[in-house]
Amino acid sequence: MSRLLIFGPGYTARRIAAPLQAAGWQIALVGREAIDDDEAVQAGIASATHILSSVPPSEGVDPVLARHAERIAAAPARWIGYLSSTGVYGDTGGAWVDETAATGGGRRSARSAADAAWLALHAEARIFRLPGIYGPGRSALDRVAQRLAHRIDLPGQVFSRIHVDDIAAAVAASMKGGPAGAYNIADDLPCSQNAVIEFACDLLGQPWPPLLLMEQAGLSPQARAFYAENRRVANGKAKRLLGWRPRFSDYRAGLRALIAIGSPKADRHSGVAGSAEPRQSSP
Repeated sequence: MSRLLIFGPGYTARRIAAPLQAAGWQIALVGREAIDDDEAVQAGIASATHILSSVPPSEGVDPVLARHAERIAAAPARWIGYLSSTGVYGDTGGAWVDETAATGGGRRSARSAADAAWLALHAEARIFRLPGIYGPGRSALDRVAQRLAHRIDLPGQVFSRIHVDDIAAAVAASMKGGPAGAYNIADDLPCSQNAVIEFACDLLGQPWPPLLLMEQAGLSPQARAFYAENRRVANGKAKRLLGWRPRFSDYRAGLRALIAIGSPKADRHSGVAGSAEPRQSSP
């Protein structure tokens, strides 16, 4: 029986695990508070056929590798995966990046180091470099619904993004075949964040937020850092080698699908979408 050990069962990792569990896989979860339980983790590594980490660095260190790198390197697992970030490429001024691009020059130096360490750790390691992640309960629709959406006046600013279920599909595809290595998992249409917010507003029947200068928006340091980088992420390698295609090829398809399943919930009387709990952008 296939057995998947997940370090850091967050939003994305749980969406990856759900269809596998439905297909009869055994799923073992290691939360951040349990990473230091050497005996339990060692037993989990020894029995896993597949290992996935979605734990980002903390204080400059990958906590999973810091504690268990040697055990994972010697693991009998036939597949090892790590959910990384396209932030490892840094700012490209809007240019396209594929997996041959240099990493480590951006603001996420610890993430870049972890990305490289996981890639070198095991012959069967797969690194999934993810852009902005959205899905049920965590999308532009929810930000519009909560009156938290912004439009920032940054002409030419472009980002890539990916629906969480397309990440799950890419990971599943890599488990079935395809070589080890790094893969960009992004949709087919990089675009401005403003375009996504505007389309979400249109779907919910809400007015667009005003166009603001960065200094006027009152953004958190994390959000300001998001806007400090500008790149388009190419997904051709995953298509060629994994046989993967994003079901939601662009933000329009993804947001329409979320509306179809009722995310976020709408108040039919007022025409205003109900609130939803904010979520972080990490895997």
